[in-house]
Amino acid sequence: MTALPPKPALTHPDALLHEGLVQKTDLPALARVAESFRIRITPAMRAAIARPGDAVAAQFVPTAAELHTRPEELLDPIGDSTHAPVPGLTHRYPDRAILHITKTCDVYCRFCFRRETVGETGPLPEADLAKALDYIATTPALREIILTGGDPLTLSPRRLEAVLVRLSAIPHITTIRLHTRVPVVAPERITSDLAQLLHAQRPAVWIVVHTNHAQELTAPARTALARLVDAGVPLLSQSVLLRGVNDTREALLNLFRALQDLRVKPYYLHHCDLAPGTSHFRTTIAEGRALIASLRGHLSGAALPSYVLDIPGGFGKVPITADHFTPGAEPGLWHVTDWQGRTHDYVDPTH
Repeated sequence: MTALPPKPALTHPDALLHEGLVQKTDLPALARVAESFRIRITPAMRAAIARPGDAVAAQFVPTAAELHTRPEELLDPIGDSTHAPVPGLTHRYPDRAILHITKTCDVYCRFCFRRETVGETGPLPEADLAKALDYIATTPALREIILTGGDPLTLSPRRLEAVLVRLSAIPHITTIRLHTRVPVVAPERITSDLAQLLHAQRPAVWIVVHTNHAQELTAPARTALARLVDAGVPLLSQSVLLRGVNDTREALLNLFRALQDLRVKPYYLHHCDLAPGTSHFRTTIAEGRALIASLRGHLSGAALPSYVLDIPGGFGKVPITADHFTPGAEPGLWHVTDWQGRTHDYVDPTH
């Protein structure tokens, strides 16, 4: 029997209409949204959507709410460009740097903090990659390189291995981290050969899997994660706290317990960044802190991530705790102390 060709990803409002994920009356607004930020929903994530507007659909199906930008939202909310010594590289902390190896993703999350740049181009051009690797090689304080983008696991295994080999030739690099959605949103990419390729690298490769709701952890996704763990690749997770997706105690408990069961350590729960057109996804800081407090005692410490904020402007990531956050004089204003002891104002609208 001839195998059926794989289903295509959904990349246009008309395809969303055909799938019953949007209404015909939505199309004019969604066409405007698509002009600014691409649409892409993989077959795996379409299969994970149980009904329009559910926790998976809300992450990937565009809405007219994205056309509304609040004054505090920023084109580069975490300040990648502020710390870019060469194209494709962000060096924010002394001992680690981010290598933006590609701008391509398998899905385009509607809350993406890099929504202004992802999807524009494919892999980092060789000339820029060479400059980035040269900077890394001549900066001995660097110990860890984080491959992101875009999604590094959208690269072909051959191209990915070539980059890893070049990084491994730099003596002071002791850890490589890959941040990816692929094991969840396109689990068919996680073959045994790829898992073995990642395990064979020296220095060791860690994978940080982005997932926000237990409903995303389909049977194929669970198989892909198990394939990586069984091959000896250590797995962490990162999630984003999203209104209407996972902003309940039950949703977070189910997600973090499921990840722990799958041998994935919950690592970070990010407060939703100030990317343009994403205010409908953001909770308040107070709501997020209350949710984390509600998990303590009901969730193993091994399954409890750090709740963090990437301070707008490129000042780094900090845990959302009393040590770093003090209320301002006005509602929705926080004074945030960064990792270097500097204080910044953070506007957190209450409505």
